[in-house]
Amino acid sequence: MSDTAHEPAAAKAAPPETAEADETKLSKKRRILIWVLVVLGSVVLLVSILTVWVQRQVLDNNSWRHASQQLIQDPKVQDTLSVYLTNTIFDNADVTGALEKRLPAQLDPLAPQIAGALRGAATNTIGVLLERPRFQQLFVNASSAAQQKLVNVLEDKTGHGISTGNGTVTLDLRQLLGDIAAKLGLPGTLISKIPPDKGQIVVMKSSQLSTVQKGVKVINVFSVFLLIAVLALFALAIYLARGARRTTLRNVAFSFIVVGLLVLLVRRFTGNNVVTALTSPEYDGTVRRVWVIGTAILGDIGLAMIFYGVIALVGALLAGPTRIATRIRRWFAPTVLEQPAIGWGVVGGLFLLLVLWAPTHALTTWWGILLLAGLVALGYEAFRRGLQREYPPGSFERVEVEGEARPPELGRSPAEELAKLNELHAAGQITDDEFAQAKRLVLA
Repeated sequence: MSDTAHEPAAAKAAPPETAEADETKLSKKRRILIWVLVVLGSVVLLVSILTVWVQRQVLDNNSWRHASQQLIQDPKVQDTLSVYLTNTIFDNADVTGALEKRLPAQLDPLAPQIAGALRGAATNTIGVLLERPRFQQLFVNASSAAQQKLVNVLEDKTGHGISTGNGTVTLDLRQLLGDIAAKLGLPGTLISKIPPDKGQIVVMKSSQLSTVQKGVKVINVFSVFLLIAVLALFALAIYLARGARRTTLRNVAFSFIVVGLLVLLVRRFTGNNVVTALTSPEYDGTVRRVWVIGTAILGDIGLAMIFYGVIALVGALLAGPTRIATRIRRWFAPTVLEQPAIGWGVVGGLFLLLVLWAPTHALTTWWGILLLAGLVALGYEAFRRGLQREYPPGSFERVEVEGEARPPELGRSPAEELAKLNELHAAGQITDDEFAQAKRLVLA
């Protein structure tokens, strides 16, 4: 007999007791406790998503500037802003009077008609100017300054001339207004007569924000705690479900998917209600675009939850007793168990590709990469240990007898496998369906 060579053996299915039995007869109280933990974890996850969105979309200046850039590049927003700036100029500056001074006396009666014609042309000209990077940057800078004021108010700070007691947060477009007026050929003395409060869009009054201020303080304190609480609740639920952990992991995966879908639905239907309730039909399209851009990060978070849930669900199904799951495990087992370096290398390589792809925001931050790397490592180690129980040493060896490679005898005969299955079924460690599936595999 020559030395032993290693390769997967086309053997019958491994005994199902090696895979985790998902329906161990847990006590009623424990089953209720596990479900309470899963539901509570889902609720905390939803709250955590909202706090993360507020921090990233509202309180983070870089995200705000990015959203502002998207806003000013949107054609509907450009059209609405061009009308607003035109109205601000012609409603507050005496354009007709300025024309009368420049026109010959005999043409003074035509000044109002000329001013009206200029107003229509100005709207189109301003729309063209707002497509240029220089004027878009002026808008982004003004919006960024407003966001800093807003953060000062929400966090009960002072700065930029804002007092949280009686200040207002405004989007100051006067510099943009002045540059556009100069581009239109209007004299600076005319624009200087526009009242100081014109060209400023009131975002919020700090006197209205006492409740929001308290909420932001809570978010700043508990945002990290909420994330830890979510992981702790789900981990505790899986830990307590001894003998039914695969099923509990599957339920946690569904929780992520459901919460992600709920976030997407809330974003869509809340946006529709906000647009309908707070705007007139003429501004419907513009406000809708503002909502979509302003809640883009919330949508990304919802999609990320669905992505993580699908990954966890695939892992739970892969550990199950179905025929396809058993075949997949049998295909992976020789490499995972007999060549662990290759197995870990492949997992590490796939995770690196995932980081480079960065489909979610967490994979662009150091803490997110470390957290997900830890979860992937724990999941793979659990998968590897399950395979160790399912395929004991020697399951994949071939021996050479008279020059012909043959698989070794299985550790147990089909009759012994069936006897073991009956024993597990009688003890309640596998369900009727799992018993039937495993029995068919043994007799295949």
